Amino acid sequence: MIRTIAVCEAQVPFVHGGAELHVRGLVDELRRRGYRAERVSVPFKWYPKEELLAQVAAWRLVDLSESNGERIDLVVATKFPTYFVRHPNKITWLFHQYRAIYDLCGTAYSEFAHTEMDVRLRARLIELDRRALGESVAIFSNARNTAARLARYNGLDAEPLYHPPPLAGKLKTGASGSYFLSVGRLETVKRVDLIIHALARVDHAWRLVIVGDGPLRRPLEQTAAETGVADRVTFTGAIDEAALVELYAGAGAVVFPPYDEDYGYITLEAFLARKPVVTTTDAGGPLEFVEDGVTGFVAAPDRDSLGEAMARVARDAGFARSLGEAGYERVRAISWDRVVERLIEAGTR
Repeated sequence: MIRTIAVCEAQVPFVHGGAELHVRGLVDELRRRGYRAERVSVPFKWYPKEELLAQVAAWRLVDLSESNGERIDLVVATKFPTYFVRHPNKITWLFHQYRAIYDLCGTAYSEFAHTEMDVRLRARLIELDRRALGESVAIFSNARNTAARLARYNGLDAEPLYHPPPLAGKLKTGASGSYFLSVGRLETVKRVDLIIHALARVDHAWRLVIVGDGPLRRPLEQTAAETGVADRVTFTGAIDEAALVELYAGAGAVVFPPYDEDYGYITLEAFLARKPVVTTTDAGGPLEFVEDGVTGFVAAPDRDSLGEAMARVARDAGFARSLGEAGYERVRAISWDRVVERLIEAGTR
């Protein structure tokens, strides 16, 4: 019988993104259902590259079979390198691996190049991943896109297990205003710069509100100035939940064009607020929910195509609202009940 559950998290100090919210959400939901659940966190540092092996070793040294003399019945690992933890009843609910050694390798989003040292290190990490993940009594993923990567690179199968976004239950809809909303950490893979360039191709009555912070804030502000749309772009930085709920409610559409995203809960939050999503053909996870002309618009990943998709929202507010309604119908049944049920079921085999 499962009573005590440890959920593992790799936490970058002072950074709180989607994966951290997912872990906290799972712990809260387990506790709500009467389980003794605890979050186990180890600080994560990925540079220099050799540090990745130290991070693997740090988690491998952690034995969560018991705590304070009491058995821990189940461990749920999440993202790299938490699944290196030692426990006889370990499940992995994979949010993502270290993507720089996988699908991002060879792109502008990875620090790994085709050098002898990088090739050796990458091969070593992929093999270590395969072994550690293979120890799991069951492997789940947060989306089909994540499962497909695992199968392609590691030869392992995972069952996609969708969960509600952090703001589920708090989101509401409202009259659609003449602004696009972008939500997320300001980093290269989220491609907020692409949205800014695309805005220049949309009616000047429309604005862009960018919620989030990160290392690219100043460069993005400079991009807005150079593109001639600085007076139409608002950078809010980090804001509280209530303010974000209001921004979702009043948006004309949410624009979310990341590069090969794992899951992308921004898509689900937009749909739960009954707003259409504008994304790109290479966005990954969002494409599991966004269907062109049905729940939003899917454009090629360039400023002209994305700008035209955004302009379609601006030209026909009624149609845009109908897309948002269709998006709501697509995701409204996603709940934590299924997640908890499958994790516990797998842990009691």
